[in-house]
Amino acid sequence: MNNKVSSNDMQNLQLATFWPRIKAYIIDDILITFITALIFWEQIKSAGDDMASVMAVLNVYLIPIMLLKISYHTFFIWYYGATVGKYLSKIRVIDHDTLSNISFISSLVRAVARILSEMFFYLGFIFAFFNEARQTFQDKIAKTLVVNA
Repeated sequence: MNNKVSSNDMQNLQLATFWPRIKAYIIDDILITFITALIFWEQIKSAGDDMASVMAVLNVYLIPIMLLKISYHTFFIWYYGATVGKYLSKIRVIDHDTLSNISFISSLVRAVARILSEMFFYLGFIFAFFNEARQTFQDKIAKTLVVNA
C-alpha cells in the first residue's frame, strides 16, 4: 500500500481560511463552557452572584476543566476529523503527510499543544498568519493541516 501523497493531491487541497477557524473556535469554546457549567453547576451556584467568587471556584477545578478540553478535542479530531465547531464551519483536520485522518496520538498531542497556546496568550494561534500552510503551533507540533471539508 502506497501512503505517498502526490503533488496533484497537494494542489487539490484547500486550506481553511481564518474566518471558519475562528468561528469553529468560538463554537467549541461556547460548547465547552456550557458543559463545564453543567458539570460544576452546584459549585458555581454556591459561589453566589459575585463573579470573583465564581472565578475562584472555577480555578479550583482548573485541571479537570483542562482535561475536559483535551478530551473533547482529542476525541472529536481523532474520531471524526473535526470538533462540533469545525463540523459546523465545514472544516476538518488532516495529517500533513498522508492527507488522511490523524492518529489518536497526533490528536492528543494537538489538543495538549492547543491548551499551551491558550495559556500563553494565544501566541500559538498567531503562527498561522506567518506560514503558507496556515499552521498554528498545535498544527506544527502534531503535523496536521486544517482544510475545507
